Amino acid sequence: MAEDAFELALKALGRKERTSAELSQWLLERGVEADDAAAVVGRLVEDGVIDDARFAARFAEDKRELAGWGAERIREALEARGVVAADVEAALAADSEPMQLQRAQALLARRERGLETEADRASALGYLTRRGYTYEVAHDAIRAASGRRAA
Repeated sequence: MAEDAFELALKALGRKERTSAELSQWLLERGVEADDAAAVVGRLVEDGVIDDARFAARFAEDKRELAGWGAERIREALEARGVVAADVEAALAADSEPMQLQRAQALLARRERGLETEADRASALGYLTRRGYTYEVAHDAIRAASGRRAA
């Protein structure tokens, strides 16, 4: 059964990259015994096929650049995928606050909504925090965008 589980795991990884926790859960949901799933995942980790740190770094980069996510949303998504805290923190370390601020400002510019009223700014704050930006970064981005539009 372990070899069948190994082949099943390789097919799953051929379709999409997964964390060790995701692959383990995926195998269990397909009827693979827990011991066999653990052995298969362990072998794939040992062989370097699965690397949660690499997954976290790629995931974070993709979500920052392609979806405009902030650090908090990335953190939550990685934790939900079973990535350990050290790998999450390493993936987030590459994203400085000035870079986050720049992305948040770009999101506001693309949104093309005014920031003249308190309601406009509150809406923008909600938008940015839902995207995973801290209140501090969101406030700074709104402040900068408001000042730029007023000038």
